[in-house]
Amino acid sequence: MVTSRPAGLQKRWLAAGVFAVLVALVVGVSLGPVNLPPGSVAIELLNLLPGVRLESGLTEREIAIVTELRLPRVVLGLLVGGLLALAGGAYQGVFRNPLADPYLLGVAAGAGLAVTVVLTLGVGAGGALSGLPVTIPLAAFVGSLGAVAMTYLLGAAGGRSRSPAALILAGVAVSAFLSAGQTYLLQRHAESIQQVYSWLLGRLATAGWQDVRLVLPYFLLTSLIILLHRRELDVLSVGDDEATSLGLHPQRSRYLLVAAASLGTAAAVSASGLIGFVGIIVPHTVRMLAGASYRVILPLSLLFGGAFLALTDVVARTAAAPQEIPIGVVTALLGGPFFVVVLRSARRVLT
Repeated sequence: MVTSRPAGLQKRWLAAGVFAVLVALVVGVSLGPVNLPPGSVAIELLNLLPGVRLESGLTEREIAIVTELRLPRVVLGLLVGGLLALAGGAYQGVFRNPLADPYLLGVAAGAGLAVTVVLTLGVGAGGALSGLPVTIPLAAFVGSLGAVAMTYLLGAAGGRSRSPAALILAGVAVSAFLSAGQTYLLQRHAESIQQVYSWLLGRLATAGWQDVRLVLPYFLLTSLIILLHRRELDVLSVGDDEATSLGLHPQRSRYLLVAAASLGTAAAVSASGLIGFVGIIVPHTVRMLAGASYRVILPLSLLFGGAFLALTDVVARTAAAPQEIPIGVVTALLGGPFFVVVLRSARRVLT
């Protein structure tokens, strides 16, 4: 009997993902309170490459806006969006659940509670990753791992089978529990409400390149681990018995992938706050357009997720200019209807 293998990543889709990232980069840097010509911005971005020196026509002030203000924010959006989308795709494969997402599984809430503890209990000053380069990501990682463990165990309560519907309901319950703890902390430390609240709504404001440099190692490590093990998710999708017969250790693979996805989520949350639905919108769109194999879904989610969040950030900072809409609000407005569509299409899996 001949078994069909999932289609691999096609070059045209990889090229489309890279093109989307480049478009998001140019558009994100070009648009803002001071609109800059996209062509000139593209030339100035090329000038950042070693050995390239072209005349862009931008003034010194405009070049400073490009390189010191907007470019770090856009790059941070690319990193955070890629991490959230990659983590969502990995969770969906590990739990064999089309609705798994860092936000819905309670992972983001766990990381958020841990960071709130750090901020409200006076571990250090400042509320961004740049203020606490070690403490906040570490706390977020511990909180995210604790939350996903609680969700996984609660979803299995009452029986050995972890149904997709039970897992999502467990994630909602865990999120509510952790959010209650967060509310209690904020009530007891009212002086931190403004700082934490603005962080909870999600934002990509940076103080330069420091945030990017701090997130980049987590991005590289998470991406490397998940992408190197993406084939194992295709094997896990056929069941543990078949995976074991093929020489795979299912539980060990799951633990490694969950840890990597949680690390990526923790880095994203600690840098940008709670930004929901990226892990559902992007992997499902890729699945519908490019194929259902995780060899395809995960690398494309990394690329399109970054482009999606960078472009969403453009909407967040220009739709109500000169004021800025929290990016978490924009992703929620987009993700709510998309979640309903996914829920309807996944009904057969959930029952």
